[in-house]
Amino acid sequence: MEERGMEEVEPASVEDKPAAEKAVEEGEAQKTEDSTAQNKGTEERKMEGEVDVEGEMEGEVEVVTPCPTESHGLQGTIKGHDLFGYVGIEAVLDQMRRKTMKAGFEFNIMVVGQSGLGKSTLVNTLFKSKVSRKSCSPNYEEKISKTVKLQSVSHVIEEKGVKMKLTVIDTPGFGDQINNENCWEPIVSYVNDQYERYLKEELYVNRKPRIPDTRVHCCVYFLPATGHWLRPIDVEFMKRLGKIVSIVPVIAKADTLTMEERLEFKQRVRQDLKANGIRVYPQTEYDEDPEDRILNDKIRENIPFAVVGTDKEHQVNGNKVLGRKTKWGIIEVENVAHCEFTNLRDLLIRSHLQDLKDVTHNIHYETFRVRRLNESNLTVHGLALSCFPMENGTHGTNGTSDRSESESHL
Repeated sequence: MEERGMEEVEPASVEDKPAAEKAVEEGEAQKTEDSTAQNKGTEERKMEGEVDVEGEMEGEVEVVTPCPTESHGLQGTIKGHDLFGYVGIEAVLDQMRRKTMKAGFEFNIMVVGQSGLGKSTLVNTLFKSKVSRKSCSPNYEEKISKTVKLQSVSHVIEEKGVKMKLTVIDTPGFGDQINNENCWEPIVSYVNDQYERYLKEELYVNRKPRIPDTRVHCCVYFLPATGHWLRPIDVEFMKRLGKIVSIVPVIAKADTLTMEERLEFKQRVRQDLKANGIRVYPQTEYDEDPEDRILNDKIRENIPFAVVGTDKEHQVNGNKVLGRKTKWGIIEVENVAHCEFTNLRDLLIRSHLQDLKDVTHNIHYETFRVRRLNESNLTVHGLALSCFPMENGTHGTNGTSDRSESESHL
């Protein structure tokens, strides 16, 4: 009985084995069908998402895509239409405006050129006030200086509540000698001295809340209206000064040239500037975006500006205008058809004044600062070596004192 039972059980187990395998296969098939259906659903949702995104793109709604950053995880961009309501971020512009109007700002302009080119008159015309050194001296006598002596005069100009401390640096004696060799050296030294003064103020432990800025933000270089090419003194000066300050060349007393002569002279000057590698403001490499590039390209096409300066007014068609009266008529200073004074004024004051200050601080001064600090580190390192004990166990006699003097000098 037991053997027969065993015999009966064994066939039953053999018959149940294919059934189990079938069940396993059916389960795997069911899983495969479920995953396939899930993948299809995911793809359908993705397709719907893409359609939604395309619809949003067509509706000009920007999709915010967070991007990982090194220190703060995710970072995204939220536009105004994505905000729940008014936040007031734009009010920071009013805050900056109020602070600037209270504190005011500084602008330092240098005029360089030989005597008789109308430097003082042009500066007075630019700011429509007597701000030049010649205008501020009651008993001024025009004398040709034997050497280049830089003189500055400062004024506080206020217009519609905005205060600007204007400093005009004049360079009497430049280019007036028979031998003008190295006549640019006093000017180069002056520009670097202002950078050095600013650097010292920055390195003090207890710094002033606001460091006085005497750095030269712009140098207007006056070219005589010869109608020919740049003179050697012009090339040498702008080649050296262009590396440490923003230079804007102008053709002085441009009313002495005809329109054809003016265009030919401007073209020759641009060719000379390019041939000698002279960098004048605004430089191409400082254009921040396409909009700036378009604006600056128009300015670069008009450099050097052909200007006329005067502080006298005349009646033209019942209106008072700044101009120079001749036998043939009145040359209007602010008329674009007569000269390019308005282009120069817009560049220096109305459109690029802050950019001139930024280029001075971020480019020219930064280059000077890096060079001076590298020189200081080399000097301090050499002095520190002299402080190590010598063979007889003594220290350098002047090592510590020299090091402290070097650091305080900066």
